[in-house]
Amino acid sequence: QVQLVESGGGLVQAGGSLRLSCEASRRTFSNYAMGWFRQAPGKEREFVAAISWSANSKHYADSVKGRFTISRDNAKNMVYLQMNKLIPEDTAAYYCAIGKSNYYRGPSDFSSWGQGTQVTVSS
Repeated sequence: QVQLVESGGGLVQAGGSLRLSCEASRRTFSNYAMGWFRQAPGKEREFVAAISWSANSKHYADSVKGRFTISRDNAKNMVYLQMNKLIPEDTAAYYCAIGKSNYYRGPSDFSSWGQGTQVTVSS
């Protein structure tokens, strides 16, 4: 069972930036796609971004395109989410997840999630 630990959340003003990090315990991390999801209070968890095992394929939710960037460092078992131009609607708990395969195949194609890190954007 892989363990995922997110970090980097916090309180930021609208227009600001944050970089989230996620460390995976699995040694075969580099074989799998990785993703970021978020859940705001009273709302369902939603897909944010995903990256293939080799980082040559990335996918983003329409709401974050052009503002967020997902990346990974397979040598360090790390995946990142750079969030720029943050808006209050980005306020949520953010979770990283490991995919079931090496390429992103849809929001349901993830097997494990971390505990989450809170991002709060003030207006």
